[in-house]
Amino acid sequence: MRFIKPKDKKVQKVNWEISEQTIDLVKAYAEYTDYSETEVVEFFLRYIREDKDFHTWATKKRNNKKLLKLLELQDNELGETTVE
Repeated sequence: MRFIKPKDKKVQKVNWEISEQTIDLVKAYAEYTDYSETEVVEFFLRYIREDKDFHTWATKKRNNKKLLKLLELQDNELGETTVE
Protein backbone atom coordinates (compact mmCIF):
# COMPACT_ATOMS: atom_id res chain seq x y z
CA MET A 1 0.00 0.00 0.00
CA ARG A 2 1.28 3.48 -0.86
CA PHE A 3 0.91 6.23 1.70
CA ILE A 4 0.00 9.81 0.86
CA LYS A 5 2.88 12.21 1.36
CA PRO A 6 2.21 15.66 2.79
CA LYS A 7 2.17 18.54 0.34
CA ASP A 8 5.17 20.85 0.30
CA LYS A 9 4.00 23.92 2.17
CA LYS A 10 7.10 25.97 1.36
CA VAL A 11 5.56 27.79 -1.57
CA GLN A 12 6.21 31.22 -2.97
CA LYS A 13 4.12 33.21 -5.40
CA VAL A 14 5.88 34.20 -8.61
CA ASN A 15 4.95 36.62 -11.33
CA TRP A 16 5.91 35.20 -14.74
CA GLU A 17 4.64 36.01 -18.16
CA ILE A 18 3.68 32.99 -20.25
CA SER A 19 1.76 32.70 -23.47
CA GLU A 20 -2.02 32.52 -23.46
CA GLN A 21 -1.77 29.20 -25.31
CA THR A 22 0.30 27.72 -22.46
CA ILE A 23 -2.13 29.04 -19.87
CA ASP A 24 -5.05 27.44 -21.71
CA LEU A 25 -3.16 24.16 -21.96
CA VAL A 26 -2.38 24.12 -18.23
CA LYS A 27 -6.01 24.92 -17.39
CA ALA A 28 -7.27 22.11 -19.61
CA TYR A 29 -4.76 19.61 -18.23
CA ALA A 30 -5.68 20.60 -14.67
CA GLU A 31 -9.34 20.02 -15.47
CA TYR A 32 -8.53 16.65 -17.08
CA THR A 33 -6.38 15.43 -14.16
CA ASP A 34 -8.45 17.05 -11.40
CA TYR A 35 -5.31 18.72 -10.04
CA SER A 36 -4.94 22.44 -9.50
CA GLU A 37 -3.15 24.51 -12.13
CA THR A 38 -0.36 25.10 -9.61
CA GLU A 39 0.08 21.37 -9.06
CA VAL A 40 0.22 20.74 -12.81
CA VAL A 41 2.93 23.37 -13.32
CA GLU A 42 4.88 22.09 -10.30
CA PHE A 43 4.74 18.53 -11.63
CA PHE A 44 6.05 19.42 -15.08
CA LEU A 45 8.75 21.81 -13.87
CA ARG A 46 10.23 19.06 -11.71
CA TYR A 47 11.20 17.26 -14.93
CA ILE A 48 13.80 19.97 -15.56
CA ARG A 49 15.92 17.97 -13.10
CA GLU A 50 16.21 15.15 -15.65
CA ASP A 51 17.82 17.30 -18.38
CA LYS A 52 21.40 15.94 -18.62
CA ASP A 53 22.60 18.97 -20.64
CA PHE A 54 21.33 21.22 -17.85
CA HIS A 55 23.27 19.07 -15.35
CA THR A 56 26.47 19.55 -17.36
CA TRP A 57 25.92 23.30 -17.57
CA ALA A 58 25.16 23.52 -13.83
CA THR A 59 28.39 21.74 -12.85
CA LYS A 60 30.41 24.29 -14.83
CA LYS A 61 28.63 27.30 -13.35
CA ARG A 62 30.36 29.31 -10.62
CA ASN A 63 28.73 29.48 -7.19
CA ASN A 64 26.58 26.48 -8.02
CA LYS A 65 26.25 24.65 -4.69
CA LYS A 66 22.57 25.52 -4.17
CA LEU A 67 21.71 24.60 -7.78
CA LEU A 68 23.60 21.29 -7.57
CA LYS A 69 21.75 20.46 -4.38
CA LEU A 70 18.40 21.19 -6.08
CA LEU A 71 19.41 18.92 -8.95
CA GLU A 72 20.59 16.30 -6.45
CA LEU A 73 24.02 16.25 -8.11
CA GLN A 74 26.08 17.04 -5.04
CA ASP A 75 26.95 14.52 -2.36
CA ASN A 76 25.98 16.17 0.93
CA GLU A 77 28.87 14.81 2.96
CA LEU A 78 31.80 15.20 0.58
CA GLY A 79 30.59 18.08 -1.56
CA GLU A 80 31.56 16.16 -4.69
CA THR A 81 29.71 16.73 -7.93
CA THR A 82 28.33 13.81 -9.92
CA VAL A 83 27.06 13.98 -13.48
CA GLU A 84 25.84 10.87 -15.25
